[in-house]
Amino acid sequence: MPDPQKTYRLTWGNYDMEFGRRTSIMGVVNVTPDSFSDGGKFFAHDAAFAQGEKLAADGADILDIGGESARPFSDPVPAAEEMERVIPVIEKLADHLPIPISIDTMKAEVARRAIEAGAAMINDISALRFDPDMAAVAKAFDTPVVLMHMLGSPKTMQVSPSYDNLIADISGFLKDAIARAEKQGISKSKLIVDPGIGFGKTVSHNLLLIRHLQAFASLEVPILVGPSRKAFIRKLLKDAHSEDIPPDLPIVETGTQAAVAAAVLCGAHIVRVHDVANTRATIRILDAMRAAQAN
Repeated sequence: MPDPQKTYRLTWGNYDMEFGRRTSIMGVVNVTPDSFSDGGKFFAHDAAFAQGEKLAADGADILDIGGESARPFSDPVPAAEEMERVIPVIEKLADHLPIPISIDTMKAEVARRAIEAGAAMINDISALRFDPDMAAVAKAFDTPVVLMHMLGSPKTMQVSPSYDNLIADISGFLKDAIARAEKQGISKSKLIVDPGIGFGKTVSHNLLLIRHLQAFASLEVPILVGPSRKAFIRKLLKDAHSEDIPPDLPIVETGTQAAVAAAVLCGAHIVRVHDVANTRATIRILDAMRAAQAN
């Protein structure tokens, strides 16, 4: 196992969270008709609200609400449509739950409206690159921001992704993203990085990223990893003659938990998942192993 993780404390608004002593779980609620894993299941507001409540009851530390699919080759959604999907869900969940809600968006206007509705974090897969006003929103509301690495855009990211040096390239990208955020007035103490599993990566790239997560510790911010049900897991598990397997098969969840376990042991502070209950069981064991000391 790697050396003990550095711990980080994020304090803002009504929230005070420590990352590192135990692994935190971000539960995913996709309010979309076309997300790769659960597209359409929680598109209705009542269904999305019920799923958010369930994930919180299962042990989620953060809920991540998104209204635009970022699956490979997906098209963007207009901001107005994205807000129609997520704002009612965020308003209702924020009134019922004590845990922070993250808005998964690349659009500043969606982030602003979501925070006004009760969201407390921004998960920007573009790392503040796609909307020049996003940093100003984060600064104005003093919210934590997740900065993710993505090669290109969701529409193009899986078109023959390649790197000169995978770990060095992504580490450099995230270092630049942190510097860009700080330059725009966001405190480094409010930043989280995500190496972007599945966002412009081959199967091999994803495996190596998880294996070498510790390389990102030098960035000195919490590390979030989102392997849940991703294509690299399905490709490794499918029959040689199958084109793909459904993301919600039990075997895919088993593969997800293996990836979660590896990520935790290699340095992840936060894991972003669809199945919080199974993940909570996995990380309880792993966190106990990391904390165990010989008598």
